[in-house]
Amino acid sequence: MSVHSEIKKVTTETLRKMKFDKEKITMLTAYDFTTAKMVDAGGIDAILIGDSAANVMAGFETTLPITLDQMIYHAQSVARGTDRALVVADLPFGTYQSNPEKALESAVRMMKEGGAHAVKIEGGKEISKSIKKIINAGIPVMGHLGLTPQSIYKFGTYKVRAKEEAEAEKLIADAQLLEELGCFSVVLEKIPADLAKKVTESISIPTIGIGAGAHCDGQVLVYHDMVGMNKGFSPKFLRRYLDLYTEITGAVAQYVKDVKDVSFPNENESY
Repeated sequence: MSVHSEIKKVTTETLRKMKFDKEKITMLTAYDFTTAKMVDAGGIDAILIGDSAANVMAGFETTLPITLDQMIYHAQSVARGTDRALVVADLPFGTYQSNPEKALESAVRMMKEGGAHAVKIEGGKEISKSIKKIINAGIPVMGHLGLTPQSIYKFGTYKVRAKEEAEAEKLIADAQLLEELGCFSVVLEKIPADLAKKVTESISIPTIGIGAGAHCDGQVLVYHDMVGMNKGFSPKFLRRYLDLYTEITGAVAQYVKDVKDVSFPNENESY
């Protein structure tokens, strides 16, 4: 029997056990109550309230503009819709990088007000003091290495990271540091599959990949991308399981037609 089928509530310890038992971990984003209910009912192990809400919910070009208050609102909505999955929330740009005290304050708010079970923050050695401060307060932290979208203006591109040896070595060292600091898991985004394999084998905490190949301990995708609600975004790593954009626009067009030609509502749909 798999770990997945045994448990009623996924915890950080569940994910560690899944890595040990070589059972793959599944993660999707959600930003609202209704989506969280559906994703949770589908059997997902972890739900990420990503700062990607800035892109898919608010239409911003980057993740940078979203605020802590807005992320807390999204987290509250998701937490209310989740019964089984582990709920992890991103701390947005500017809420943890400047100093450890601010980082802890942000994380405490996300847990107390947002109802998250853990927080995710981007970066390695540069933010180690903030990570330590949050973990010492008893708040679980998921790390995030590779392509870290909050640093997009530093990178200047969304291309694959850590192709060069120096950056690859730093990434491995950062992953090992995150484990030493007490992180329960780490997301690896858009890095070569061979490097993700090396990282996954070099640490005992689970790795969750997005565009990082099949050797990670788990995978995460943005829900809106996975179900095909976004037409213009087609990175190599994305597999679409539905084409909701076409389905929904078709349904709307049919509704418009039915109202215009007075076939909706009909007699059975009227009081």
